[in-house]
Amino acid sequence: MTIFSQYEGKLPKNIIESLRESIPQGTSEQKIKKILECTLKEYEEANVEAGECVGLVSAESIGEPGTQMTLNTFHFAGVAELNVTLGLPRIIEILDGRKELMTPMMEIFLKKPYSLGEDIKKLALSVKETKLKEIAAEFIFNIAELSIEIGLDREKMREFSITDAALAKCVSDVKGYSVKMSKDSLIVKSKSKEETPNEAYRIKEKIKDLHIKGVKGISQVLPVKRGEEYIIITAGSNLKEILQMPFVDSARTKTNNIFEIAGVLGIEAARQAILDEVYKVIESQGLNVDIRHIMLVADTMCVSGKVKGITRYGVISEKSSVLARASFETPIKHVINAALVGEVDRLDSVVENVMLNQPVPIGTGLPKLLAKKPGEKK
Repeated sequence: MTIFSQYEGKLPKNIIESLRESIPQGTSEQKIKKILECTLKEYEEANVEAGECVGLVSAESIGEPGTQMTLNTFHFAGVAELNVTLGLPRIIEILDGRKELMTPMMEIFLKKPYSLGEDIKKLALSVKETKLKEIAAEFIFNIAELSIEIGLDREKMREFSITDAALAKCVSDVKGYSVKMSKDSLIVKSKSKEETPNEAYRIKEKIKDLHIKGVKGISQVLPVKRGEEYIIITAGSNLKEILQMPFVDSARTKTNNIFEIAGVLGIEAARQAILDEVYKVIESQGLNVDIRHIMLVADTMCVSGKVKGITRYGVISEKSSVLARASFETPIKHVINAALVGEVDRLDSVVENVMLNQPVPIGTGLPKLLAKKPGEKK
């Protein structure tokens, strides 16, 4: 029986395993025992007392430093071309569970040899979404013939590696319109003879935003050297398509869009992303919040298997208590709806007990005693 096995019931397995790996070989049993004793003491002190209101402590511990955050909400990633939301607005964005982000972005890690800088600019441009208006020099609207002539910028087409055939194919996907290619322009005309000038003009505006090349949603790309390797930072996010690219290191590539992560990689990955993103903001602001408080918030948001914000439409809307829902907004509606279906309020949470002037049932790990009266059936 080793000295580590004596502590198996007292310390968690992962702590014992990490100690076993960290303690150098040849260390005397006396020293190992002393290390284990110190670890056990630290572990017991770190454990939450039964009855501790962990939710309140977490809310206080995140909320209090949150009020001290500066209103410097944007920071520039490397250069003044890409801005990223930081500070309090970013924390609100994550905890509210917002699907539409102010500044969605990705960090694309690359496989070798691209991570060493080979063809990095070409790769970055191949990822960027190219729209027709970016490679067009001008749009000429011919009212007499109801046709649209698109003057092409050959320099830009070479830069983005777009051929005439590929361009014509993309434009020909617009239903009901024929495409004719001339030397430096593209003529788009309706096949229908009954088209009005208004419809032709609307199609001209639609064609401007036509997707030609690259990954949809990636509006800007920026190759950056980080340490010894090159990565691509993007404005806009499309995790599903990026992970399928052969040159992308899919194990490390990440996005700041929690819902995209949940959809592509699952709820556990989304939980970890919430942790990472909130902690990154708190750290960049120079604040000190224990990771366990953020873990509690992340667990609450992901417990149902879907990411839900801590808002009246997210986590709070799931409260089973009628009185808790009624205390928030539209009380008459909630009370009437509950009365119509004969809903029962178990008074399990804080708000409804405060309303009824009863002790509040809070505290983590407190046992509840259920007594059975003599002669009562099971």
